[in-house]
Amino acid sequence: MKDWAGVGEAYSASYAALCAGTLPVMSAMLGPAVGRDLVDVGSGDGTLAAAWAEQGWSVTACEPEETMRSESLRRHPHIQTVAGRLPSLPFDDEDFDVAVANFVLNHVDSPRSAAAELRRVSRGAVIASIWTRSPSWLWAEVTERAGVVPLAGGRLAPEEEFERTPEGFERMLREAGLAALDVAEHTWVWKADPGALWTSVEGGVAGAGALYASLGAADRERFRHAFDTVAAERVIDDLLPLEHSAAIAVSAAR
Repeated sequence: MKDWAGVGEAYSASYAALCAGTLPVMSAMLGPAVGRDLVDVGSGDGTLAAAWAEQGWSVTACEPEETMRSESLRRHPHIQTVAGRLPSLPFDDEDFDVAVANFVLNHVDSPRSAAAELRRVSRGAVIASIWTRSPSWLWAEVTERAGVVPLAGGRLAPEEEFERTPEGFERMLREAGLAALDVAEHTWVWKADPGALWTSVEGGVAGAGALYASLGAADRERFRHAFDTVAAERVIDDLLPLEHSAAIAVSAAR
């Protein structure tokens, strides 16, 4: 799986805003926040955790990566942020009304064990999302234009793999022990700053960042030129309108 070590600042400047695009659908699925608490697992730089808090949730942010936690504490000091990694979270059984994992189960080695752990720490609902159309489609085009060899993606063990569709996500969660699931697919357009996207690459974020870090100087130059070309073809009013989709699933309370 991808190595997220050291990317907190670059992630916060780029993809944090994209990943928060699931908030409206998640909020509608969970209902009113009044009097309820929530743990945001894999909370990154705290962007989504802070948004939950603004809605009235009592929020605990839980994130394994040190630089992500540092960004969260710097940007959102009012949010309690703790170290913790799936599938073994530092909480008691049924500690929270809701457990959230936004674009987390697609980054762990054992999605079913991770989902079962979310179920364990929640006395109410579990809500989670995965990409059905991730940012990788843009970088695949840039990689092809640059004429560089893409990195081989990390693969789950065959018994851990699942189909990245709403139906496949639902099946995997049921196998993990979650019941009474409501699953929706959410598509939205992220208007990205090209400069922020390039920051993510130089900062080592996700697959594109890992690929760039592996390249020699000449290939890096070709990759940057290809990115600038693709961005120039798509930009509208200085921003890149990029379509993404996610499957979002919520389980009923116990």
